[in-house]
Amino acid sequence: MNIAARELAETVALPFEAARAMPRSVYLSEEFLQSELDGIFARDWICVGRADQFAKPGDYMTTTISGRPIMVIRDRDGNLRAQSNVCLHRMSILLEGQGNTRAIVCPYHAWTYNLDGTLRGAPAMARNEGFDRGDYCLPQVRCTNWLGWVMVCLDPDAPEPGERLSGLAELIAPYGMENYTQTFQERHNWNTNWKILAENFMESYHLPVCHAGTIGGYVDLNEMDCPEGDPAWNYHSILKDPDAPLTNAHPSNTTLQGDQRRTTVLMTAYPSLLVTLTPGYFWYLSLLPDGPDRVEIIYGGGLSPDYVNDPESLKHFSDLKELLDRVNDEDRGCTEAIYRGVTSDLAKPGHLSHLERPLYEFASYINDRVQAVAAE
Repeated sequence: MNIAARELAETVALPFEAARAMPRSVYLSEEFLQSELDGIFARDWICVGRADQFAKPGDYMTTTISGRPIMVIRDRDGNLRAQSNVCLHRMSILLEGQGNTRAIVCPYHAWTYNLDGTLRGAPAMARNEGFDRGDYCLPQVRCTNWLGWVMVCLDPDAPEPGERLSGLAELIAPYGMENYTQTFQERHNWNTNWKILAENFMESYHLPVCHAGTIGGYVDLNEMDCPEGDPAWNYHSILKDPDAPLTNAHPSNTTLQGDQRRTTVLMTAYPSLLVTLTPGYFWYLSLLPDGPDRVEIIYGGGLSPDYVNDPESLKHFSDLKELLDRVNDEDRGCTEAIYRGVTSDLAKPGHLSHLERPLYEFASYINDRVQAVAAE
């Protein structure tokens, strides 16, 4: 067992009432990161965005999960599928970024694949007696739609998200999150460890200070609830000020009642889908490690159906994006500062607040997965 894994195991062995933050080593160790890639990102469900961004056949996006280049694409039959993004000839990357395509054409020798991954054509291959176009199909990867989220998994044996996250789905059912509309998605890369950013999202203890210029003034630490989570997810909730813009239920919403109309739920589907869900909007981050010191981020958000269909919807889109960009910039400053601090050999992890229970549960999840890899 590597040093970081041993130190993490010692940390999570303490009860929550005596818990400390994770040790420095888990954020800095290359060996520990490889354990995470092998035991977490290669085996669990990773979110690549929302289903409504793949509206038409040929809509696609690309990513890399645990070292495997993957494309997610809507095929001609309307199926959403994930498959290898590597040509079966000389192994070039096929697609870049995101967009729409009528066919998947290799930029190296123009081998051409149908949207379902089957090989359509391969120039100048007739003289190879062993070549049969029908033998070629891009390796398929598990892909599913969970409450509007497009989830991808490299492990053929991992339980479905609907099974793992059933309790979370029940918790947020009144919001109808599957009906929210994504209005933007961007890709970013920050100079911090992926777990630091995940932990930042999981606790609202930092909101009054880190977000003093945006949403901090609408938050009361005494109105935060951090209940015990689940092995596959955690959450906490905040009662927002009734005057918080877009956060509260639209006047036409008759589903949410009482305090539900101003309750924000901040949820994490392990390992790295982080969602702030309000009655008026949602925003999210989906994280992939890019070395110990950097994180690839899919950043997106959108509105509830009530606000999407409001006559002022265009103004709502603009106001929401401006607000969330400012919040995201504040988070970047805070989390990159934490990583700089973590690199100091004078730094030591302190005790956790009762408002940081999700961090303790997240550390336990990571420990379980890393220990399982070490035991194999």
